Amino acid sequence: MQDATRERFAKTADRVAALQDARAAELEQRVVRFVAPAGDERALDSGTGSGALAFALAPHVREVVGVDLVPELLEQARKRAERLPNASFVEGDATKLPFEYGSFDLAGSLRTLHHIPRPELAMAELVRVTRPGGRLLVVDQIAPVDPLAALELNRFERARDPSHVRALADVDLRGLFESNSLVLLKAEFESEPRDLDAYLDLAGCEGEAREHAATLAPPNYAADLGWYLLEKR
Repeated sequence: MQDATRERFAKTADRVAALQDARAAELEQRVVRFVAPAGDERALDSGTGSGALAFALAPHVREVVGVDLVPELLEQARKRAERLPNASFVEGDATKLPFEYGSFDLAGSLRTLHHIPRPELAMAELVRVTRPGGRLLVVDQIAPVDPLAALELNRFERARDPSHVRALADVDLRGLFESNSLVLLKAEFESEPRDLDAYLDLAGCEGEAREHAATLAPPNYAADLGWYLLEKR
């Protein structure tokens, strides 16, 4: 699965970064409102991609480190980091983070868990590298509670993007949090309408694969996102 992730995002790194740039100001405002950083945190963005969450946090924390598997995405992030000396980026696996226990005051994951075959490992690693009393931010697409609707959603997303593994339902995410003894401080949900052609373009979905994915797309497709702020005991 890591190979599929590397291949997909290596091919589309410039598109991902361009969309990130267009959304940067809105994301920063949302993150700051939701997380309310104190300003002195050392923060982690696990599965950073081209740095979206890291850049949203950087002006509001002491230091932020982004980690990702895909060198092409990290290249895009490092280009943009030249204006932010407190942001750095390293290549690494979200399920085997290259940091010691309790290295961060704040650890986050933005739209990443659904790309990971074992999201429980990524969650456990986020918790491990966060200090006791530190906070975690998890933002991801969430699946419907209805198993058949979730199956259809994930079937479409995998057809569009082979690096998609599975969007979890809210109840499954909360189960991950509880199994790691995390305290849920707050949660918010939003529906994100998506133009189908632009969404297929973003994943580099072309030819027969694009035609197949289009037949599976839910009508008037909108992705549901969950925002969760948690505390490590």
